[in-house]
Amino acid sequence: MSEMKTEMKRLWLYLWFSFTITWAWFLIANPKGTLWTEMPDERQSFLALGMLFPAISHILVRYLTKEGFAMTGEGSMMLGISFRNRKWIWFVLALFLPWIMNEMGDAIRLLICPDLFDPEYYRTFDIEQKMLYLLPVNAMVCGTIGSVAAFGEEGGWRGYMMPKMIRIFGRTKAFIVGGIVWGLWHAPLTCIGHNFGTDYAGYPYVGILKMCLMCILFGILLTILTEKSGSVWPAAIMHAVVNMHPGILVGYVNPDRADGMRAVIAKEGGIIAMVIVAAVMLLLCREKRGKAGKS
Repeated sequence: MSEMKTEMKRLWLYLWFSFTITWAWFLIANPKGTLWTEMPDERQSFLALGMLFPAISHILVRYLTKEGFAMTGEGSMMLGISFRNRKWIWFVLALFLPWIMNEMGDAIRLLICPDLFDPEYYRTFDIEQKMLYLLPVNAMVCGTIGSVAAFGEEGGWRGYMMPKMIRIFGRTKAFIVGGIVWGLWHAPLTCIGHNFGTDYAGYPYVGILKMCLMCILFGILLTILTEKSGSVWPAAIMHAVVNMHPGILVGYVNPDRADGMRAVIAKEGGIIAMVIVAAVMLLLCREKRGKAGKS
């Protein structure tokens, strides 16, 4: 019981640091609440430095609570990288799952609303058609390099918050609570249109709710990658690749080509794809645990 109380105190301290420092940074970096699309690129990059604070908060809490800075093993920062016992598979999945989800999402959009298909839409990206097919490769390469920045979030959420929540609440509750926490952490950015823009019904509250849902689903995938690999780096890589929006079909799906209810539902194809992939990952991992228990 005393151990759980200690874990809970550490978790609360971590969340306090993560939210307080990050939201203070967002306020300092954008005191007037300028919308994301109205900022110059340099200002956006400056504001985006806030993604480093979850990992910094992780380090602060470990230092203040004398929890230690073990690199690998249970209760560690999970910074080590090992390809033994087929752990390399989770690094490969970190690269390819974002592409799979993006293509699934766009395919679902086209199935729900075929009018969205536009064979010339890729021209709005100012690229040649043959270059469109290199976008997934570009996302994987740049995402791997950019994982150093994505570690700012994953080093905190997956490296500290989720292990604590799973021990305290159990896996199911931890996935839900952790996803909601992560989604709410994004609220200042969602309010200035970073995630979904500002032109939607119920702005910004619907956007915040949607972000929480996406963070629950995405958090399941990132947590599984971290658990299976014993490292936060696959999660950091996957997070970075997702941010690069890999995909080929995206060059043929014009969101402005149709309206009506079907078009509105089709816009959520990405979330539907994420639900499917998260459910498959949970089922596969549960099946593996069951088989391991029988042997």
